[in-house]
Amino acid sequence: MIHRLVLAALAAIAATTAAAQEVVFKDPVGDDNGPGKYVYPTDPVYKAGSFDLTQLKVTEKGDKVTFEITVNSDLEDPWGMPAPANFSVQMAIIHIQTGKGPSFTKGIPGTNVVFAKDSAWNKVVILSPQPAGRVRSEAKQKAADLLAAIVVPDETIGKGRTITGTVSKKDLGEGSIAKWGYQVLMQSNEGFPDKTDLLTRKVNEYEGQHRFGGGTDTDCDPHVMDVLAGKAVGDKSEIAAQHEMLAYECNPDGTVKKPATLKMVRK
Repeated sequence: MIHRLVLAALAAIAATTAAAQEVVFKDPVGDDNGPGKYVYPTDPVYKAGSFDLTQLKVTEKGDKVTFEITVNSDLEDPWGMPAPANFSVQMAIIHIQTGKGPSFTKGIPGTNVVFAKDSAWNKVVILSPQPAGRVRSEAKQKAADLLAAIVVPDETIGKGRTITGTVSKKDLGEGSIAKWGYQVLMQSNEGFPDKTDLLTRKVNEYEGQHRFGGGTDTDCDPHVMDVLAGKAVGDKSEIAAQHEMLAYECNPDGTVKKPATLKMVRK
């Protein structure tokens, strides 16, 4: 009898473990400056820490995968985005290397980054306060060649300092989430994006009311404020690793000489 109870308990533990997997990546505080010199727009809605990524948590339970992005500032909804968003200014772009299906080294339009060959991504999850239909429509118009790899949660919700979105595991593909590679790009929700940008906010040479500063007025600079780097454990050494990945060079005519080149992090 006792033997059967022990076996039943072990089976229950195994079932729980199989039903829910979780991976967590950390990022140091205070590195929300892109390649090192980016600054926030001047409008007060862009509060200090709003784009300072501190954690990515990925949880698989049943046939769903939940992504949680935490930043270093309380989320607010100054622009009154449609429910249930409850936040306005942030957008997180989560690239995933599953190792299955088509792979890409180009970034989402408007981010101006590429990925190293050994860090090519297979799926990308976009967490935006815009309605899912708007995000999918923009993706269809501006990233048709990537459309099959873009996954948008039906609902993306902000609470406290965390942005959460849940998607179907089948939309991401087979494999263990603990063995996948990840990279997060912290961007800003832009309701009136450039005609080729997928809801991203630009970085200019000088900051403006709704423009980041510290970059260039061309598109040779990465339009990203924070990423995961190094071993993604939140160590301060990861700040230098971020700056190195996001380093870029422009030609005299403003075209790209050396693009910001990102790498995946993994457990």
